[in-house]
Amino acid sequence: MADKVKVVLGVIGADCHAVGNKILNHAITAAGYEVINLGVLVPQEEFVNAAIETDAKAILVASLYGHGEIDCRGLRDRCREAGIEDIMLYVGGNLVVGKTDFNEVEKKFLDMGYNRVYEPGTLPDRVIADMKEDLK
Repeated sequence: MADKVKVVLGVIGADCHAVGNKILNHAITAAGYEVINLGVLVPQEEFVNAAIETDAKAILVASLYGHGEIDCRGLRDRCREAGIEDIMLYVGGNLVVGKTDFNEVEKKFLDMGYNRVYEPGTLPDRVIADMKEDLK
């Protein structure tokens, strides 16, 4: 039996919103992936270290309290510095404070090096479909 693809999941920075994290963990696990769930209040270094330790193929970052733009900046650079520059980076949630057009938000995060950016309310099925395409 082939090993399951490993992915790291967590809620970044000072964000303690746990419900979406649990839902994603359950859905992604049910889809056949091995999820290393770091929980909430996760610093960037923990995402990178967990990805290296487990040989994960992707990091999934959630942020719901609106400060994702600050908390997520530099994660791609940390991955490069750690030698995992090709890892897939997914991010989603309420990533900025206030009402901002999602196209602007998406562009900011793509420019930061994230491969996929999800707006608030995105269902896990869409994330899983993207993972199946990206992590072949």
